Amino acid sequence: MSLQWRNFDQVVDLNDAAAAFILACAQLAIARQQRFRVVMAGGRSPAVIYRILRHAQTDWSRWHVYFSDERCVARHDPERNSRMVRDSLLDHVPVPQSQIHEIPTELGVDDAAVRYGTLVQAHTPFDLVLLGVGEDGHTASLFPGQVIDADAWTVAVHSAPKPPPHRVSMGVRALRATADVLVIASGAGKRDAIESWRRGGLLPIRTATDGLQGLSLIHI
Repeated sequence: MSLQWRNFDQVVDLNDAAAAFILACAQLAIARQQRFRVVMAGGRSPAVIYRILRHAQTDWSRWHVYFSDERCVARHDPERNSRMVRDSLLDHVPVPQSQIHEIPTELGVDDAAVRYGTLVQAHTPFDLVLLGVGEDGHTASLFPGQVIDADAWTVAVHSAPKPPPHRVSMGVRALRATADVLVIASGAGKRDAIESWRRGGLLPIRTATDGLQGLSLIHI
């Protein structure tokens, strides 16, 4: 693996390290090309990190925000990943609204996947992709047992093993089209998945990150 692995005894240290890594990637990207394209992850752990970032010194006008996956619920439903990221970060910092690219799952799973796939293909490569890890080794909305098309930019998920069943996810092709990746895993329930991943188990998180450079932050 090309990922660096860092283990933390305290989750607060993991959160601070994640925020610092994101900001370092932003600073480098803005210095190089005057913009920072970042893919945001959903989940409870990233939400804490996003709240830390509210106070960061960065040129928010250069940030371009994308989402690794989204639930097919109403646009303002609190269960949407984009709603969580807005509540935690984006509603508190001056990122231009035109540079926040939500997955339009309110249009339906298939239409949303096609539309977001077109956008993603036009906007890659990313500078940083943030990913979480589920207890089953899933990442974004790519779950074990799915047939994953390695050439697809996005995936329309009709039967996710956790609710809601209908979702749109960036595909492996999009998640791997990045300069850096940051994987965040916190919680004892993820221990087996992390150990399987590190042993080379064929989990979605491994498929999405194998060979990429970046950082994996673990608190289990």
